[in-house]
Amino acid sequence: MKSTLIAALFTLVLPVAAFAGEIRLPAAAPVASVTIPDNWNPTEIDHGVEAVSPDDAVYLSIEVADEQTTDKIIDDIFAFLEENGVKVDPATQTEADNKLNGMDVSTIDWEGEDEDGPVSVGVTLLSPRPGKLLLMTYWGSKGEQEKHLNDFVAIIASIKPVK
Repeated sequence: MKSTLIAALFTLVLPVAAFAGEIRLPAAAPVASVTIPDNWNPTEIDHGVEAVSPDDAVYLSIEVADEQTTDKIIDDIFAFLEENGVKVDPATQTEADNKLNGMDVSTIDWEGEDEDGPVSVGVTLLSPRPGKLLLMTYWGSKGEQEKHLNDFVAIIASIKPVK
């Protein structure tokens, strides 16, 4: 998604009526929580959670990392995108830094393509506490991802550190 779209979500507060219960990341020793709509079928993965919009237009994952695992998770993110035929255009890279619910947030976005056509790709790093990071991966089909803007903004706005 474009940086302006990401920046806009940091200022919006939307209702979360059709959303699942709070998901704690990681489940065993939570450092953060997120709420994802039930119809996105949130699924636990090795280091966090992944979800897909009902029409498969948007993929989202949020993984917990620390100093020892951050590089591996980032490598795994790009390997996953490559395995799924996603090609990013490095010339389109944009970066933005923000705050969300008291956390420092850095976002890197790209335009790219997959087998269905143009896509937006983003990797966002959130810092819920010293020594821990949340790595959020976003991959959305151009022309279709916009239908899920309200859900996406609400998901992001729901990410909070766990005390």
